[in-house]
Amino acid sequence: MARRRKGRAIDGILLLDKPLEISSNQALQKVKRAFLAAKAGHTGALDPLATGMLPVCLGEATKFSQFLLDADKTYIVTAKLGVRTTTSDADGDVVETRDVNVTEQQLKVACETFKGPIKQVPSMFSALKHQGKPLYHYARQGIVIEREARDITIFSLNITRFEGDEVDMEVHCSKGTYIRSLVDDLGQLLGCCAYVSKLHRTAVADYPSEKMVTFEELDALLERAQAEQIPLTEILDPLLIPMDSAVKALPSVYLTSVARDSFLHGQPVPYESDEQLAKGTLVRTYCIQGEVFLGVSEVDNDNKAAPKRVVVFSNQG
Repeated sequence: MARRRKGRAIDGILLLDKPLEISSNQALQKVKRAFLAAKAGHTGALDPLATGMLPVCLGEATKFSQFLLDADKTYIVTAKLGVRTTTSDADGDVVETRDVNVTEQQLKVACETFKGPIKQVPSMFSALKHQGKPLYHYARQGIVIEREARDITIFSLNITRFEGDEVDMEVHCSKGTYIRSLVDDLGQLLGCCAYVSKLHRTAVADYPSEKMVTFEELDALLERAQAEQIPLTEILDPLLIPMDSAVKALPSVYLTSVARDSFLHGQPVPYESDEQLAKGTLVRTYCIQGEVFLGVSEVDNDNKAAPKRVVVFSNQG
């Protein structure tokens, strides 16, 4: 006998405004429970210290979370000058203090050196894996692992406030950027040390910040749903963004209804597109009839759409 699936089949992306002092996984589980979803995943963890946009993928949308992991991100960060900590944020132990004799002009010049393609050594308190365990597992035991510098890009780094020993900055960066490491490196360059005292993520890819939802808003809707006997499909599901938004940056192709059936069974199929697509190009794939999103495919040697990530429809027979 087949095991009964727990939760309901609901597909989409919630832009959660993650609060302080909760891990991304705890936030994910709370969203999953609120929607009674069978499956959920997030798209790049925020530390308990950090707040802001955390896209939570529900159902079939989890298949496309990697594309959001790879997306550019924007943060507002407050750096505290004069102090260096073990974790490069407010949760760490102080390891060094220095006087702060930095002018705004010196700060601007230092920030300029980080703009563009640079190399960054990840923090020991990151979630990067070494021999199957995250680096922070070793760091908490006082073990330092040699880390290779990684290629990242800082698209913009703007100072929005500089008062005494505090600096507010807005950072637009590529995937793989550790803001804590960036602030620590800035402090070292300035010769005064620095750590992250506040961090707020304002954007992932080009998702609109005004679409973010707080837990308070979710709780209020759930209370209303219970009090007025309103189904979740009517009160919570409208908050979700379509799952194909995760792959919006990819070009799109369209399949006939006949090709659709073959595609959903894993077979490469002919497609229609308004542009010439090179072999190996990843594409958003839709059925012409109804413009239904079917998944992500790759243009193969025969100029067909070969399935890579396929949506499984709950009502499919």
